[in-house]
Amino acid sequence: MPDTRFVATAPIDSVAIDILEEVAPVEISPAADQETIVGLLAGTIGLVCRGQTQITRRIIDAGKDLRVLGRPGVGYDSVDVGAATARGIPLVYAPVGGFAVAEGALALLLALVKHVPLGDEIVKTGRWSRRYEFHTGDMTEHTLGIVGLGRIGLRLAELARPFDMKLLGFDPYVDEERVRGLGIEPVGLDELLRRSDYVSLHVALSDETRGLINRERVRGMKSGAILINAARGGVIESLDVIADALESGRLGGAGLDVFPDEPPDHTHRIFRHPRCLCSPHMTGLSELAMERIFRSMAGDMVAVVQGRRPRYCVNPEVFG
Repeated sequence: MPDTRFVATAPIDSVAIDILEEVAPVEISPAADQETIVGLLAGTIGLVCRGQTQITRRIIDAGKDLRVLGRPGVGYDSVDVGAATARGIPLVYAPVGGFAVAEGALALLLALVKHVPLGDEIVKTGRWSRRYEFHTGDMTEHTLGIVGLGRIGLRLAELARPFDMKLLGFDPYVDEERVRGLGIEPVGLDELLRRSDYVSLHVALSDETRGLINRERVRGMKSGAILINAARGGVIESLDVIADALESGRLGGAGLDVFPDEPPDHTHRIFRHPRCLCSPHMTGLSELAMERIFRSMAGDMVAVVQGRRPRYCVNPEVFG
């Protein structure tokens, strides 16, 4: 296809480039701002929506040659899906790397339960005798509450099962009998928060889930519980809510991979709390996960351009 191309709003892996270049050249945008992206859209048949760029109606309407949008991952809240659908443009995504997010959530939880950061500090600062001042926690015979029982939440349940834990789950969109068959007790959100020693969030960000974990719900959590968020930052009302709960002892720890604003303001007081463990939205960025994600997304983008149905599409109604 002469004079056409794919554009990526941020760097993408070579596996995706190789697949896309079988159809058209690939160009990586030099910047993520709206003006730069709009200036690259002439002749662009596919836009890979990655990084901090918000794919607004302005961008979508400016892409007169756009035939497909691609998101390398499971989240697509950065894309105006309604605007894409109005133009008849499919948005493909890649919900194939959830196993890595589940592993990352478990890693954050284990590190907090077992006081890994504190133990590391004690050894490296020569304060060995501090080992007598505290006990590490346990997974065994404790209760893990999983909020959101999609691919990631269910994978976390599988990973946690060998620890001999009680598993609670909240998800109003899944069949309760199926959940029970997987060894998970389905409960309401408030009951899950009240009974769980550890809570892990795995819901998509929507109008329904924005601020789902707010000040009132945190007050209803089990005293000393640990909260993990590897979903979206906006699922928690604010960092202040978590900071206050850590300082009061209502929360015994918080593991955060995502934040309301990314990157977050690193001067916020929560980042000085010893029981707040963070990672920069990277639990899903494992080597295997990213290889699968980019291969899936690029393959689906090519399918659309070649007139075939993609495997994973956010707005399949565009195909009539």
